[in-house]
Amino acid sequence: MTVRDASFALRIVKRKAGTAAIIYRRSLKTTGEERLARVAAIGPLAFSAGASLLRSSVHGANVTRFAPGPFYPLEQDFGARVACYALVTSGLRNATAMHNAADSMKRADATEAAWWLGLMSGSRRVRAIRALRILVEAVQ
Repeated sequence: MTVRDASFALRIVKRKAGTAAIIYRRSLKTTGEERLARVAAIGPLAFSAGASLLRSSVHGANVTRFAPGPFYPLEQDFGARVACYALVTSGLRNATAMHNAADSMKRADATEAAWWLGLMSGSRRVRAIRALRILVEAVQ
């Protein structure tokens, strides 16, 4: 599978604090052109806490080390899960909570993750993110 065929893509970036990632989702522009639109960033702490989720989500699953720069196509079932993980962990500072969230999202149903992603892109985004954080045990 190439990046052009994938609904979601992951791009690894280097920051001062360490390696981070950005999750993109394919969307249709008003001109009829398909483009990758940025969904959320995964910070360095969240990147290391959720490394197992990110490795298993990349198409081809033979990725042992991520290299900064290229886009990695995500498996169809894992795209919404990784996007939810990125939104849930934004702003968190506890690595254990992020690891719990990654494990929960790895086991989550793909349809349910897509439903949550839809909720988190609506007008009640903050409430949906808070609710999912509680469900995946990212906060107390």
